[in-house]
Amino acid sequence: MATTTGASFSINSSLTARASSLKLAALSNQGRSSTLSFRLRPQTARLRVSCAAKPETVEKVCQIVKKQLALSDDTAVTGESKFAALGADSLDTVEIVMGLEEEFGISVEEDSAQSILTVQDAADLIEELKEKDGA
Repeated sequence: MATTTGASFSINSSLTARASSLKLAALSNQGRSSTLSFRLRPQTARLRVSCAAKPETVEKVCQIVKKQLALSDDTAVTGESKFAALGADSLDTVEIVMGLEEEFGISVEEDSAQSILTVQDAADLIEELKEKDGA
């Protein structure tokens, strides 16, 4: 059985664990002579900062996706649109990436191309690659 209160916790079974302010933890085996202690170190949070692509880039990607997938004009394609939900298979996705490379004058590595799942993913990657080329 485990209980949690604030920054402390304990587990009741044949093994007991306690932590106080998440700095020191001790484990004991129900009064037996063996005890294990260790210190918990604070770890900094990792943040991923991502700048959204320019609206005109997203719009251009939407147009290319519509063209490559032969979607009707009334089909809604937004930054959140997933290629798979629009009916794209892996070959369609490759063709979309090729169209993006041609339109924007960029070269997309295979690893990066495989991580593109949405229109926004593609637009963000385009902005990132254009920024690298400009630097």
